[in-house]
Amino acid sequence: MANAYIYGNTVRRTYEPDHVRRRVHVQEPLRRHKKRHHMSFGYLLFLSFAMIVMVGTLAFYISLQSRVTASMKNIAQLEKQLNSLKQDNDENYNRANGRMSLDEIKEAAIGFGMTYADDGQIVKYTDDGGDDYVRQLAPIPQASNK
Repeated sequence: MANAYIYGNTVRRTYEPDHVRRRVHVQEPLRRHKKRHHMSFGYLLFLSFAMIVMVGTLAFYISLQSRVTASMKNIAQLEKQLNSLKQDNDENYNRANGRMSLDEIKEAAIGFGMTYADDGQIVKYTDDGGDDYVRQLAPIPQASNK
């Protein structure tokens, strides 16, 4: 080192060896690895129980979904059957009404001897609900002539 003074405005690099020897602890990463992945028996039981509860809940949800789907299919089938019955009922009603008019029925009844009712023969009943339907639950009493 005869000439220790360096001229110029940049600092020269000092000699660095290609690889520096470091102490390597081989056992330390293995210990960390074991410690990091170690699970206690209680934690393992808790995870197993949580998994069982999750699978049970999933199975219950799927069964509920299948019941809802089956119910919807059943409702659709019943609605289809109801519409078919309504259509058949309407056709039968129109067929029954279309055969004879009320005037024809009246003339046929008069031809068989039917007469109009007198005032004393008419008994009027009222229903409390107002739906124009009276159900006979007991014998009708005889009307007294006034």
